[in-house]
Amino acid sequence: DAGGIELAVTALQAHPQVAGVQQDGCLAMANVCVGSDATGLAHKQRAADAGGIELVVAALQAHPQVAEVQEEGCAALRNVCSGTDAAGRARKQRAAAAGAIEA
Repeated sequence: DAGGIELAVTALQAHPQVAGVQQDGCLAMANVCVGSDATGLAHKQRAADAGGIELVVAALQAHPQVAEVQEEGCAALRNVCSGTDAAGRARKQRAAAAGAIEA
């Protein structure tokens, strides 16, 4: 991933009101956090540990009328929160607590 998770997190943090940056940050996170192999699971957890879940939810909340942010944000949440193990369930709970259901 060559630092893609950290780059996405930094961009989402630095420019919360810029819809294009939020869209691209969510897209990057969605793309890096794919797969159910050991690498994919590690990326999902790294994104969650870096605050990615909360930042994606914040992007969804900040740009409710921007379809592209909504689309990429939902894709990012889907990928980061996937998994049926304890860590996957914890990521889902974290997303719900951050407001993902309402967003």
